[in-house]
Amino acid sequence: MSSEWATHTIEEIAAPIQAAMATGPFGSSISAKYFVESGVPVIRGSNLSPDTSTRLIEDGFAFIAADKAREFERSTARRGDLVFTCWGTINQVGLIDGRAIFDRYVVSNKQMKLSVDPLKADPRFIYYVFSSPAKQAEILDNGIGSSVPGFNLGQLKRHEVLLPSLAEQKVIADFLESLDDRITLLRETNATLESIAQALFKSWFVDFDPVRAKRDGRALEGMDEATAALFPDSFEDSESGELPRGWCVMSLDEAYELNPTRKLGKGSPAPYLDMANAPTQGFGVAEVSMREFGSGTKFVAGDTLLARITPCLENGKSAFVDFLQDGQVGWGSTEFVVLRPKSPLPTFHAYLLCRHRTFRDHAVQSMSGTSGRQRIQNDVLGRYLLAIPPASVAAAFGELTATIQRRVTANNAMSRTLATLRDTLLPRLISGQLRLPEAAEEALA
Repeated sequence: MSSEWATHTIEEIAAPIQAAMATGPFGSSISAKYFVESGVPVIRGSNLSPDTSTRLIEDGFAFIAADKAREFERSTARRGDLVFTCWGTINQVGLIDGRAIFDRYVVSNKQMKLSVDPLKADPRFIYYVFSSPAKQAEILDNGIGSSVPGFNLGQLKRHEVLLPSLAEQKVIADFLESLDDRITLLRETNATLESIAQALFKSWFVDFDPVRAKRDGRALEGMDEATAALFPDSFEDSESGELPRGWCVMSLDEAYELNPTRKLGKGSPAPYLDMANAPTQGFGVAEVSMREFGSGTKFVAGDTLLARITPCLENGKSAFVDFLQDGQVGWGSTEFVVLRPKSPLPTFHAYLLCRHRTFRDHAVQSMSGTSGRQRIQNDVLGRYLLAIPPASVAAAFGELTATIQRRVTANNAMSRTLATLRDTLLPRLISGQLRLPEAAEEALA
């Protein structure tokens, strides 16, 4: 290890300013009654993540008025500051970097903030230290409290970090940040691609835009003549309202297979998806592990998984199974509903339906059971009505969305590869076990 590396406590590298390390305000002084529509954002636990490439989740903020925020100057965080969770998911850490939307934030009563001395430490390097598995395990292993894990300011001050020179910190942080930037770009690209697919689904199967345009004599924007010719130019009445001529209405349990039978022998090792790894946005799953099959939901490539229990359903947990080989059977939580469209609908239709707000509202309203353990009722879910197009329209939609789905799947695979590379190199880089020329060679290998 380089002799330039030395161990410091967090307190030693804190900025020489008042309240460089501080907790959020007392709970009652920043309660929901002070929240306003816009103003100074409050960083809560939901705005942080244990995921290294997610520095700050800048949506779902609560806001307080600027006058109120001035009362909490000690708890104000700005660009370059780190934010930690005190209670609950205590291995979360955030960094307010140069891309932050707001100039200042107030940390909530369950968070604490750190301003580092810029002459001693690069905040990005400290962020990566606290994002490392070893440091997160250290925090979790030393959590205080019985029912809810805690991590207090005194503990944070005493945490030790191994630091190289400031110049080397910056070089290491630049390298790790370049990997994170590539992961972020892939995620943003996927979000754009999925929004295109969602818009197409809504336009064709909910709003019937191509039919309305032809009826009104308008050009069909963004559609070639061959595809436009597949749509009728008029509507007819149906039990669900206006329906394109030649289409039909079917209930979900007629148009889809719900929880179709899949064969997997008890004790057989197979890919396993836990509910915790099902995404709330997008269809790329966080992690799939190998486990011996015991009891759970079984699925194959092309199936769509919908969380059926509260609050997972309301939170948007859904996944498209693109992580299995053809003929391979995976399994997961018993709290998934498996959906598979029947012909003529393409497989991706089910995933897009599960992301459609009207359908999700129907699914939530179908839930029953005791408070906190409510589940979707399959018979109610199965009564949801769908507009079913002729096979030619379904095939055209399938071709368009399959292209999008394949690109998203490829981007997800690349994102996972980059994340694995980062997670492999990170602990070795921040401990001095690996120097950057060697790390760059491994990244290119």
